[in-house]
Amino acid sequence: MSGNGKPRIIVFDLDYTLWPFWVDTHVTPPFRKGKGSEVVDAHGQVIKYYKEVPQVLKELYTEGYELGVASRTSEIRGAYQLLNLFGWDKYFKYKEIYPGCKVTHFSKIKKDSGMDYKDMIFFDDEDRNIRDLTKVGVLSILVRNGVNHACVRDGLHKYDMKITQRLQRLASSTPGR
Repeated sequence: MSGNGKPRIIVFDLDYTLWPFWVDTHVTPPFRKGKGSEVVDAHGQVIKYYKEVPQVLKELYTEGYELGVASRTSEIRGAYQLLNLFGWDKYFKYKEIYPGCKVTHFSKIKKDSGMDYKDMIFFDDEDRNIRDLTKVGVLSILVRNGVNHACVRDGLHKYDMKITQRLQRLASSTPGR
């Protein structure tokens, strides 16, 4: 029995989730286009993202998922610059980028979207964020070595299984069954 469970909103952290660095300490804003499609920082260092991220974002967006980012970075302007320069800005309906607890980011996404936490899935590289959001009901997936097709597929499968289990509990607790 499959719940055909698809999250309404998929949210990603930025640092060490979509790109392999901390935007507030490992690179130097402002960022700009370099040669060809390269993005470089103030020192001319080429800024790279995890290889599969652009395709993952494009596919999820094309499949109709609402996407968001939630980052606690203090380098807010730089994070927005990179989303724009990488061409990812168009994919994200929700952008919560500022220092603080991820629960605060998600409460804003919840308010703006009208969706409940159970309708969201979150990908992040930090255990503390995973724990905090799991407590409020967001299915949270720990990312190792950046977002890729496999970890997103695994996360979507876990979400579907969660919905299936919820439906099975409801069916077994319904009177007359």
